[in-house]
Amino acid sequence: MFPDWESFYVIVGSSAAALTGLQFVVITVGAERAGEIMKPDAQSAFGTPTVIHFCAVLIIAAILSMPWNTLISPAICLAIAALVGLALMASINRTIRAQKTYKPVFEDWLTHLWLPAIAYGALLISSILLLFRPRAASFLIAFVSLLLLLTAIHNAWDAVVFLTTRRSTQKPDENKKR
Repeated sequence: MFPDWESFYVIVGSSAAALTGLQFVVITVGAERAGEIMKPDAQSAFGTPTVIHFCAVLIIAAILSMPWNTLISPAICLAIAALVGLALMASINRTIRAQKTYKPVFEDWLTHLWLPAIAYGALLISSILLLFRPRAASFLIAFVSLLLLLTAIHNAWDAVVFLTTRRSTQKPDENKKR
């Protein structure tokens, strides 16, 4: 149903899959190095959403790569993905506000909450639009995919920079005991 978009979703979906794996490496290395730097509450607020966004891009690419007979089924799948994404953004909002490890600045709110929420909202709109204006919906879905992918890349990079530039509050001898 989307043959003109096949290369786009192969590239975007493959990138999202590879970067999801890389994010797991970042989290693992960060957990070993971080000590007191990144508490589980901050990881839930800032690390987990990054993996979710990468996976959302992969899911969108998979949905649009399936051999559908009509547009109703992919529209329903995209709507469900969008609603799950919006629900997760509400949960992440609560998690960011509840965590005490790190005080978010404007850029954090923008890239960890607002842009992804906009993307999932646009995905919901595009799932409806897909039934009436498939060509326009295709471009909106592509925009959503890129927005989520680029936001997740930014957030992954932000996590790496945070973990590598912060120092543990533990003394060197305490780090060796671990």
